[in-house]
Amino acid sequence: MSRALLERDTELDELRAAVQEAAAGRGRVVLLHGEAGIGKTSLVNALRAEPPDGVRVLVGSCDAMSTPRTLGPLRDLAPAVGPRLGEALRAGDREEVYAALRDELSDAHGTVLIVEDVHWADEATLDVLRFVARRIADLPAALVLTYRDELDRDHPLSRLLGDLGHGDRVDRIALPHLSPAAVGALTADSGLDPARVYRMTEGNPYFVSELVASADEARVPPTVVDAVTGRLRRLDAATQDHVEQLAVVPSLVDRDLLARLVPGSEGALRAAEEGGLLAVTPDGVRFRHELTRRAVVDALPTSRRIELERRALAALVASGVADPARLVHHALSAGDTDAVAEWAPAAARDAAASGAHRQATAHYRAALDHADRFEPAERADLWEEFAIESYTIGASGDAMVAESEAIALRRQLGDPRRLGASLRWLSRFQWFGGRRADAEASAREASAVLADAGDPSLLAMALSNESQLALLAHDSARAMELAGRAIAIARETGDRTVLSHALNNHGTALMFRADDAGIGELVESAEVALAVDDMEDAARAYVNLVWGLLDQYRLDLAEQHLARAMDLTERAEFIGFVTYQRMEQGRLDLARARWDDALAVVEEIPEAPHARCVALTVAGTAQLRRGDEDADALLEEARRLADELGELQRRGPVAAARAEAALLRGDLAAAREIARPEFDEADSRTASALRAELAYLLRRAGEDVDVAADDPHPFAVQARGDWRGAADLWHEAGAPYHEAAALAESPDEADLLDALAILDRLGAGPLARRIRADLRGRGVRSIPRGPSSLTRRNPEGLTDRQVGVLELLAEGLTNSEIADRLVVSVRTVDSHVAAVLTKLGVQSRQDAVRAARELGLLSA
Repeated sequence: MSRALLERDTELDELRAAVQEAAAGRGRVVLLHGEAGIGKTSLVNALRAEPPDGVRVLVGSCDAMSTPRTLGPLRDLAPAVGPRLGEALRAGDREEVYAALRDELSDAHGTVLIVEDVHWADEATLDVLRFVARRIADLPAALVLTYRDELDRDHPLSRLLGDLGHGDRVDRIALPHLSPAAVGALTADSGLDPARVYRMTEGNPYFVSELVASADEARVPPTVVDAVTGRLRRLDAATQDHVEQLAVVPSLVDRDLLARLVPGSEGALRAAEEGGLLAVTPDGVRFRHELTRRAVVDALPTSRRIELERRALAALVASGVADPARLVHHALSAGDTDAVAEWAPAAARDAAASGAHRQATAHYRAALDHADRFEPAERADLWEEFAIESYTIGASGDAMVAESEAIALRRQLGDPRRLGASLRWLSRFQWFGGRRADAEASAREASAVLADAGDPSLLAMALSNESQLALLAHDSARAMELAGRAIAIARETGDRTVLSHALNNHGTALMFRADDAGIGELVESAEVALAVDDMEDAARAYVNLVWGLLDQYRLDLAEQHLARAMDLTERAEFIGFVTYQRMEQGRLDLARARWDDALAVVEEIPEAPHARCVALTVAGTAQLRRGDEDADALLEEARRLADELGELQRRGPVAAARAEAALLRGDLAAAREIARPEFDEADSRTASALRAELAYLLRRAGEDVDVAADDPHPFAVQARGDWRGAADLWHEAGAPYHEAAALAESPDEADLLDALAILDRLGAGPLARRIRADLRGRGVRSIPRGPSSLTRRNPEGLTDRQVGVLELLAEGLTNSEIADRLVVSVRTVDSHVAAVLTKLGVQSRQDAVRAARELGLLSA
């Protein structure tokens, strides 16, 4: 082994083993991580130098640019892959990139796809990596990702790593520091004190190598920057100039660009290559390590760096480079505002088309920092495009401000079509930002402006937008009337975007009314949207479909659609909808009485007001049913927020939770006072599921409520006094807490004892205590003690779902097979497996099964 790979035998063996298994058709993800300079690139280079027989190695690198290149590391692969993938990467067609990359990896005998420095990746690249990772088990490929450990919780890569979890197809290789003995071996014959070098570097291989390479008879440089610049200054002046010029280019410098920046490059760079600063290949030149490049750049005076950045920008333009993000990077660093204005809009639109929405907003900001350089019409377009991208990543405040700028310009320009379309967008952004009254005003103006504008499609979209606002207020009659008009226009004009939007509203209104025709309309809405690559409306259709199914407690069907929806939305990076779907997962876990899971999903309460209200309601209800102290405070905060938002869809569920809390306290009058106003509004607006739940709570509080005899909702059945029928329906739905609550209404002591057993298993202390009190009042003597038996059965605090996952692990199922068995996403199973390993304090699935058997957690 080379000196650069001292003490890396174990890690290299692990990497090779993963690649060999992948080549055999059992794909793997390898997460190779550690601090900067720890040797990640050296390890993958050792694999590249000697790959297993027949295995192809593809390598792409992420660059340390101010705004990352869209699909940068994957576009680097274009010359080495088939024409379909190469063309898809050049075009930036997101869905085609997914399909072509999957086919590329499927067709080869075995492939290692290495993506280096993923901590610098753009969102579109992270989406592609997520797509591949989720399908890796079925591919003859290994996906190797290298990244630095120092990530904060909000870093985009953190989400990807969290999604990957600790699945059975994921290997994590952490590179440790070198030992003092290894540092001694590296410093041998250098004349340096190995102990001092170890103290200075703490065994970081890069820092050690720099100190060794820079050592002279006088001293050891005190910092690595000194070490790098010391080596640089020993070169002749012309070579120093060349190295400094190349250092401002944070990527591979290809042969064409190299010829423009460094005339006679082969000979001119020989000394820098021999000095260990540069790596020269037939493809071009790059620094041996990113830290070396950064050290050179950081040592440059500002005036010198601006000069070099301008040269790099001019050379890139002269070479005809097609990547506007690279041009913007150098233009910003050079302070060239003309170039920023020329290239930033193109970079933003390229990023947006590829799904890199955060990068798109960064480029739009760069362009709009020089807004005066654009004509009013172009400036209005840029503000609106920036607003849409901001909305996409969940920044509704920025979206409202930007759209207002666009509208001010549209009013000056006097184009009613563009003004109406912009007002419609502003209405959407205002609702997302919790400003309903403003949203309604903008929506009305949009429809009025477009009524005589001569564009039926834009008018239909404005009507559909008004329908959506009515829907969100649970005014289903008005929502259906407006949506129906929009649908008619869309079918006549053939505008599929409008058709999808309006079908979405109409179908959701039908679901509010418990009409299953709404399911078909929502599925059609999603399919129409996907056919025209309208990811926002496809995501919204699935959100509404799952929401309606959760309201109806059709939990299995909701879980199936939610898994599909989350995959779609995360691929498109619609952060607002990703957040909503997290809230839907929380609602699903709450309905299943998986308290820990529900609380974990909503642990990070979102800032967006509507999603925040849902999160507070889910967390408050879960804690209420467990008997936690914070429940009342959470529900009170949810009430205040719901009142501010002013919509029944938020106020109603909060009222239901607060009425439930009052009933558990035995305060029937408070329960009636809380539930009655929301019941009356739900009744008037035909909000079927909410009306049924509030009717049940009112009956429990001693108030007679009329419930339709044909309403099949379990809450409606319970509200009619049919506790047995309701218990059976809750059992069939998979909602054990509600099943126990229904059994608790039985006059039969055996049913109460059955309810108590369920509640004790769930850890639902408040309702269990009320049933115990009822049993004692009836003179029942042999009442189970309850929680202590739970503790003996499951001392590690695993949830029911986690115990279920353990059972399937014991059967030898993979995470994908468990996901199919449980009808959930693989990502959800990954999270459960990771939680099981953590709670049991073990490192592997096999150890988890062994520990569970020792603790008696598994069925005999």
